[in-house]
Amino acid sequence: MKHGLILFAHGARAASWAAPFERLRDATQARTPDAEVVLAFLELMTPSLPDTVAAMVARGIDQVTVVPVFLGQGGHLLRDLPALCDTIRATHPGLHLDVVGAIGEDAGVQRAMADYCVAAASN
Repeated sequence: MKHGLILFAHGARAASWAAPFERLRDATQARTPDAEVVLAFLELMTPSLPDTVAAMVARGIDQVTVVPVFLGQGGHLLRDLPALCDTIRATHPGLHLDVVGAIGEDAGVQRAMADYCVAAASN
């Protein structure tokens, strides 16, 4: 089984907004050489999640994990992402698609952000 990992972010009008997500993608790819790691966006930027999955499927990837690079479970993750995933599953019935929780709700990520905040307060 070929595995793909999609870092799914909101998107923005300013191209520079994507820079930290690109660095996260590159760092993740370096640590997961057996998976293809790519970015996809909900809106305002490309590629979209459906386009990204279609491209991965065309390259023979049959297992995809979506990591929402959002701080919390707002409307986009509660409504928009499940609807997108339903469409993707209907379009690619042989694909195994998993979606994990928002990155910002992970305890380790929360600790890292708290460490950053504490360090900022110490300056």
